[in-house]
Amino acid sequence: MKIGILQTGHAPDEVRADLGDVNDFFMRLLEGQDFTFETFAVVDGDFPDAADVCDGWLITGSKHGAYEDHPWIPPLESLIRDAYAAAIPIVGICFGHQIIAQALGGTVEKFDGGWAVGRQTYDWQGTEVTLNAWHQDQVTKAPADATTLASNAHCENAALVYGDRAFTVQAHPEFVDDMVRGLIEARAGTVPPDLIDRARSNLGKGTDNAQLAAQIGTFFREKRV
Repeated sequence: MKIGILQTGHAPDEVRADLGDVNDFFMRLLEGQDFTFETFAVVDGDFPDAADVCDGWLITGSKHGAYEDHPWIPPLESLIRDAYAAAIPIVGICFGHQIIAQALGGTVEKFDGGWAVGRQTYDWQGTEVTLNAWHQDQVTKAPADATTLASNAHCENAALVYGDRAFTVQAHPEFVDDMVRGLIEARAGTVPPDLIDRARSNLGKGTDNAQLAAQIGTFFREKRV
C-alpha cells in the first residue's frame, strides 16, 4: 500500500541532522507495516497530480496555522476534500488533524487556554493514552461527520474519526524524546517557561507511540467498499 506523505512543515535545524525531516519521522513510526511512501512537500508547493495517485494520505504537523493565509493551504484543502469524497483514507497529525477538520467544515483557532507541550495524557474511549504534543492551535468545533475519540481538560477534540475516511490526532505519535528536546531548545522562547520546565521533566517517562502506529496502520488497511 502506497502512502503519500503531505509534508506541511520542516523539522527545526536543531534536530534535522540527527533525526531527519518531518516525513522521516512518519516513515520510522510506520516501519514494518508493509507500506511504501512518497513525500510531497506541499509547504513548498509540491503537490500530487490527483487524489488517487496514492492509496492513502498522511498529513504532517507544521509550525503554520491552518487558518493562516498561505498559498498552499487552499489547494491542500481541495485535495483533502477530493480524497475524502473518493474514500481514499486520510490520516492527519497535529496541523494535519486541524487542516482536515477545517477543510471538512470544522473550526480551528488559537486556543485561549494556551499551549500543550511535551507529554500529555488523554482519555481515549475510557483508556489512558499518553503522547507528546506541541501546539496552541486546536480544533474547537469538530465537523458534523467527525466523532471524537479522545480528549483531556486542555483539548476537547484530541482525536477524531470520520467513519472509514479520515483518522486524525492532535498530539504527535511520531515525536520521540529527542524531538521534544530539540523543540525545547529551538522554540522555548515562544512557550511559557513553566510549560517548558514541565516538558523537560517528563522526558524519558514513555509514551504510547507504538499503539498509535498500530492504529494508524489498521486504519489505512481497513477494507473499504
